Amino acid sequence: MIDKIVKPALWISACVAAPAMAQDAAVTLPAANSGDSAWLLTASALVLMMTLPGLALFYGGLVRAKNFLSVLVQCGAVAALASVIWIVIGYSLAFSVNGNGFLGALDNVMFNGLLGAIRDGQTTGELAFALFQMTFAIITPALIIGAWVERARFAWVVAFSGLWSLLIYVPVTRWVWGNGFLAEQGVIDFAGGIVVHTTAGVSALVVALMLGKRIGFPKTLMLPHSPALTVAGAGLLWVGWFGFNGGSALAANDAAANAIINTHLGASVAALVWLLIERIRVGKATAVGFATGAVAGLATITPAAGVIGPGGAIILGILAAVICFWAVGLVKGTLHIDDSLDVFAVHGVGGILGSVLLAVFANEALGGAGYAEGADMASQLWVQLKGVVLVAVYSAVGTLIIGYLVSMLLPMRVSEDQERDGLDISSHGERAWDLD
Repeated sequence: MIDKIVKPALWISACVAAPAMAQDAAVTLPAANSGDSAWLLTASALVLMMTLPGLALFYGGLVRAKNFLSVLVQCGAVAALASVIWIVIGYSLAFSVNGNGFLGALDNVMFNGLLGAIRDGQTTGELAFALFQMTFAIITPALIIGAWVERARFAWVVAFSGLWSLLIYVPVTRWVWGNGFLAEQGVIDFAGGIVVHTTAGVSALVVALMLGKRIGFPKTLMLPHSPALTVAGAGLLWVGWFGFNGGSALAANDAAANAIINTHLGASVAALVWLLIERIRVGKATAVGFATGAVAGLATITPAAGVIGPGGAIILGILAAVICFWAVGLVKGTLHIDDSLDVFAVHGVGGILGSVLLAVFANEALGGAGYAEGADMASQLWVQLKGVVLVAVYSAVGTLIIGYLVSMLLPMRVSEDQERDGLDISSHGERAWDLD
């Protein structure tokens, strides 16, 4: 009789107590900072805007009119595919807590376990962090599009970009940002000089060599069909870069403000210096030159934005314009490599330059944030050089292998007739998918 009374009473007591216990447990869990999370979500939208529509218009305006739509379609397709890969498996391989210094585990496949979680040392929800990182995974392979415009077959572009995202971008992200072996060695990459610009820039150069030159290059003048669209695209990139670099502070604080100020300053100085160089070298400043100079400054300041001061940003902006302008002439004019939209000369060279020189301008005496305990300018410079060289070599070799493997099933180039007609025609017909 007592059991019949006691057991139901205990059961009722447990049911009543359970919500209270759950509420107590919920109170003890760390909560994401709403302000920081709101900024990261906003930054994610800004970075996505950099690809769609920023990069699409920037690249689209630089090609001939008969290839404009093909660039827009490629940017869209690469962005969509990279998004799916990132959510399904890319984020887990890059950022999961488990795994090793080279590759993560499968704990967060399909963003599993991210809802309500907060990563150590961060104040935003991990789901917001994964979304922000997805926009970087989108724009990085999209940058390479500038190397193969006007001659690459659409099917090859899609297949190559998917494999490149998974086999090049994801592992490098793990090494540098996912507490991998390069991070353990002290490599600094605030917002993607190594992870984004070095990988994409070096890969673009390799792809350009693999594909070969466009018909008529370099003798035929291939003028951009719409400098206005290019400048508009550059403007969207410039604004979106505030989210790219400012969002990399992962909080709405002075670190984000400092990164945005340096980003804007570096781009402004580089754009002005590029115009000056054009005026001296060719007799007049151009709209495309302004846009290209600004993007060169943005790419160069990216890895250093959060660790240098305004003085360092000004110097990096000057160097970005001078060195990237020289690199454009070297690649196309001297070496006759048809990196069509100067991905390596602007993004690759700029990203490498900023990644290395941040070791100099991070010095507190120069207005920087200083070095980690036990590090100094010389040791940091050596670490940055090692990181850049390793990632550049890995990107080059990996791109070569992926490119040729895909070409065994899907030819890399369109036919000469298709190239002369323009890819806006071939990319929207079944001929784009032919294997002959």
